[in-house]
Amino acid sequence: MTPSGRLNPSPRTLDVESVAHFDRLVSAGAGTMHGWHAQSLDLRGRSRELTALDAQGAIFLGCTFDDGVEDSLRSRGALIFPKLRGIPFNPYRGSLYTAAELYEDIAGHEYEATPDARIYQWSILPGQRTSLDATLAAALHDHAVGDALEEALSNGDFAGTRLVGVMGGHAARRGTAEYADAARLGRLLARSGFTVATGGGPGAMEAANCGAYLSGLPDGDFTAALGTLATAPGFRPSVTEWARAAAAVVGQYPGGTASLGIPTWFYGHEPPNLFATHIAKYFANSVREAILLELCTGGIVFLPGSAGTVQEIFQDACENYYGAPETITPMVLVGREHWEETYPAWPMLQALALGKPMAGRIHLVDTVEEALTVLA
Repeated sequence: MTPSGRLNPSPRTLDVESVAHFDRLVSAGAGTMHGWHAQSLDLRGRSRELTALDAQGAIFLGCTFDDGVEDSLRSRGALIFPKLRGIPFNPYRGSLYTAAELYEDIAGHEYEATPDARIYQWSILPGQRTSLDATLAAALHDHAVGDALEEALSNGDFAGTRLVGVMGGHAARRGTAEYADAARLGRLLARSGFTVATGGGPGAMEAANCGAYLSGLPDGDFTAALGTLATAPGFRPSVTEWARAAAAVVGQYPGGTASLGIPTWFYGHEPPNLFATHIAKYFANSVREAILLELCTGGIVFLPGSAGTVQEIFQDACENYYGAPETITPMVLVGREHWEETYPAWPMLQALALGKPMAGRIHLVDTVEEALTVLA
């Protein structure tokens, strides 16, 4: 499965990624739009070009046209998905999210007024998750986000990088040793040339993205930034104050190291963190989980967590168990006591790996420094 959910993507289509891309195609002498997919583009002012091109087989999703152009395109064989009304997001968006977009004006308004919160509120309206209109809008949105993620990985900011996943509990509070460990891990990974990918939420996920984002800072400034965050230790009771503390750090240190967060609106109690520079937020949690695990070709580090982290361990283990030897990726569990006694996932993982090619790719360590050594 690709990040957009396609099981077998076709090589015979062309994503028209921007109005400038459309103009370049026209200038190069294109005569037909067959196989072109244009998503969320403002094509007003291009009536002459659109009328001159053969429209048969073109697909336009949520685009804007001059008056009369949409009817002309449709009559000439184009498929046009209209803008959907009454939903607080763009289901045809052409890019990943940023924290600034999801937390728009968090300095002046409560979290409940942000786009992130309003989208979640929409998703849990009575009957919304069984409504055809809502289901279609959410599915189109997740496909669009997946397309944007594929673009970032193949030709964008993450092209050619090795992603290492960091999984861990959402309950880790700022100011604790657990949070500091996760932040130090993200910092070490980024400094070693890896790109950090997390579930994009709070706790250990935020800490790892934060450590990566601030990896260019001297040690003293890094420690001071963690201290600023600790003034709002958790997202309960106030997501607003938690987010504002993070926004203050990002504002003080703009342009940090890029990292990826893949959160979900399925869990309304997990707001996205502000340190992932690229956010692929999905409605479908199962798709989000599978994509996150699949993308982390550099391996995954599992920090202490509970049910969600245990699920991720064995979901990843299943992929490695049945995978070809060339596709097996490292699994590093951090915290012997946690993974041998509190939640004894390690003995089960060892039993699964016995006699399998994955046996040499599973590791149990005590520190994040040891985890880095294994991956490097």
